[in-house]
Amino acid sequence: MAADPPPPHGPSPHRGPGASAEPPSGRAAPGPGRPAPDPGAPSTGTAAFAAAGGRGSGGPSDTRAGASPGDGRRGVVASGGLVVWLVAGYPVWWALGFGQFAFWIFAVPMALELVRRHRAHGLPLPPGFALWALFLVWAVAGLALVGLTAPGTLPGSGGLLGALVRVGTYLALTVLLLYVGTTPRVRLGDRAVAAALAWLCVATVAGGYLGLLAPDFSYVSPVERLLPARLADDEYVQTLLRPASAQVMNVLGYDSPRPKAPWEYTNTWGNMLSLLLPWLAVAWFLGRRGPARWAAAAVAAASVVPIVYSLNRALWAGLVLTGAFVLVHLVRRGRPGAALLCACAASVALMAALASPLMDVVRERAAHPHSDEGRAATSAAAVAAASESPVVGWGTTRDMIGSSASIAVGPSPDCPACGNHTIGNNGQFWLALVAHGWVGTALFLAFPAWTAWRHRNDFSQIGTCSLLTILLLFWYMFFYVALTAPLAVSMIAAALLWRRGAETERTAAAVGGVA
Repeated sequence: MAADPPPPHGPSPHRGPGASAEPPSGRAAPGPGRPAPDPGAPSTGTAAFAAAGGRGSGGPSDTRAGASPGDGRRGVVASGGLVVWLVAGYPVWWALGFGQFAFWIFAVPMALELVRRHRAHGLPLPPGFALWALFLVWAVAGLALVGLTAPGTLPGSGGLLGALVRVGTYLALTVLLLYVGTTPRVRLGDRAVAAALAWLCVATVAGGYLGLLAPDFSYVSPVERLLPARLADDEYVQTLLRPASAQVMNVLGYDSPRPKAPWEYTNTWGNMLSLLLPWLAVAWFLGRRGPARWAAAAVAAASVVPIVYSLNRALWAGLVLTGAFVLVHLVRRGRPGAALLCACAASVALMAALASPLMDVVRERAAHPHSDEGRAATSAAAVAAASESPVVGWGTTRDMIGSSASIAVGPSPDCPACGNHTIGNNGQFWLALVAHGWVGTALFLAFPAWTAWRHRNDFSQIGTCSLLTILLLFWYMFFYVALTAPLAVSMIAAALLWRRGAETERTAAAVGGVA
């Protein structure tokens, strides 16, 4: 795994036409921590899309959750349809050159809608949000240290622009969290969100094959053409704005393509595919009948080839952890038979993989650790930097002096990638350490940890998938930087859990009041 370069809510019993709740097999009985079934229909802004991939399961209409009687007339913004446009349409935004900045662009109308909701009837916040808000304050406070030189780092290697972009991204994803969480499920159904994520999974698998079959594919995007020549010539800017199918890298001792479309890096491609495959299963396989199930199975099977050729070891391990999570969750839910069936299916798939030529690639990857030494060095440097400034960190990344072998090693014409590795570009955990210190890192992880623990007993299909998405953050943070898209998916998952938990609490309160 090569490291990524651094970045510069009173329930209604009515069920509308066309709505569908989760199948009985994916639904737990209402109770503490367990959401009620999904009544209602999706809004006009999401109905067409939901019909294509996840027939919308809405939720109770509740003005306290961000709805108002006039919201239905306000179009796609008030209905929550922006999320569908952002997620399912991401390959289009990538092709145009917006890339990860699409999350910034969509955050503007989302933020305006949140202001309108707040003025109309207040804006609820998810449980534990104070922890995340405190992290945002911490991230901003750390900007004051960007100009300082951390011990063992190159003077001037901390860039203010990259730090501001990172803080801006955190804010944009916070808007996404609140927008999804305060859009009632009767308007933006859980299944519509799952379907959008499923389509994005299909696009990611297709991008994987594009990277393998046409590794040199790239072009100057419309957005890049609008930039001044000096800015457009910057290599990092081109990485963000110029669509390309693969990163051609010497990992196995020779140049080989590692797919990345429609993302900026191969590591991001692997991280996103691992997060999106469970949503494909929920939206198309568990939530549908007939051809959709076969399509989901076909896409999942087709993903194996680019997964192997991506050479992403953390992705491979993450998929094993995903399988283990499913088995444990089935046992906890009281379905040991289903767990045994899944284990048998996984064993058959594993034996088929072991007998295929793909195993040769896996063995070859195991024989070429490639980035292990550099990762270990930058991880140790992140710990050292955080120990020197444990409270607020250093505001952003830094470049270490020398390499793991010697402080005298640095870039040269013959080896431009030698030495001076960027601290924090080998995983979100290490990035948080150097940029925000030990305290800031704890605050960054506190909100997702709180959310996962609070909703650990949501055994519905949507709840289970959301919980898995959040938990995977704690694995991939040691290998991949979560900004921007992976953390965005985690925020969407947290918002879905929040909405379902809030609905359960309101239902329980209503039942208790009647009793």
